[in-house]
Order: sequence, then C-alpha cells, then structure tokens
Amino acid sequence: MPVGLRLIQKVSATRAFARVAPRVIPAVDRAVHRLTGGKVLLSARMLPGVVLTAKGARTGRPRATPLACLPEPGGTWLLVGSNFGRPGHPAWTGNLLAHPDAEISWRGERLPVRARLLAGEERAEAWRAALAFWPPYAAYQARIEREIRLFRLTRAAPEE
Repeated sequence: MPVGLRLIQKVSATRAFARVAPRVIPAVDRAVHRLTGGKVLLSARMLPGVVLTAKGARTGRPRATPLACLPEPGGTWLLVGSNFGRPGHPAWTGNLLAHPDAEISWRGERLPVRARLLAGEERAEAWRAALAFWPPYAAYQARIEREIRLFRLTRAAPEE
C-alpha cells in the first residue's frame, strides 16, 4: 500500500477528521462535480465515488450527495452509511429507506438505481469487503453504538 494512502487512512480514522470532513468534503465534491459536468469527484482520486441523487424522506425533493462507493463485480455498488463515525445515520440513508429508487452519477454517466438495505449474512459479507476496501470503517464503527447501514445499488430500468 502506498505511504500516502496509509497516511490518509490513518487521518480519516480520527475524531478530528470526523468533525471537519462532513462539512468540507461533500461541499467541495458537489462544486467540482457541477463545474466538470459530472466528470470529476475530487474524493474519487482517493476512493471510487458516486453522486447519489435520492428523494428526500420527508420532502420528496431530489437530494444530491457525493459518496465513496465500493464497485462490485457484476455492476452493483456498495454504499456505507458511516457518517465519518458520527453518532447519527447520514440523511441519505433515511432517504434511501423511504425512496429506494434513485440515480447515481458514475464516471460521468447518470444511471437509475434501486437501493437495498443489507442485513444478516449478506450484510456481514459486504461489511468484510468494505473493511478490506477502506479499513478506517472499523474505527468509525468502534466509536458509535448504531450499526452502520450498508446498501447495495443495482441498476434499474430508466423511468419513462
């Protein structure tokens, strides 16, 4: 593993990072994504990323959220609701629970997807894959009492 990546993982597992990152990283990612017509996510230089657009749980309005993702064989994506190891579930997870049909921007392409919350052995297997992909998730889970939500996104037929 490159030294730079190891350092980034170490820093991202800290409580200080958890306080600062949620305010800075998504805002910068949204701006760069918008300015490049959906082709660039700065955080994706470190981890693969998507911009998830899901309906708000209460408002029904579209909410765009840049997220790290774990692309899986077969064209699915794993999303980890870590919220940087903060106590509450991230809002986007509640949005997907209320409205599982969403859209992602993946490598400049907009794709309709359907989200499914993982549970049981399927979740355990996905969690192991997530930890192998980004070990700081273990530090996030250790800091909080809630179970981090994991979602699998599959391509859906485009809406008419």
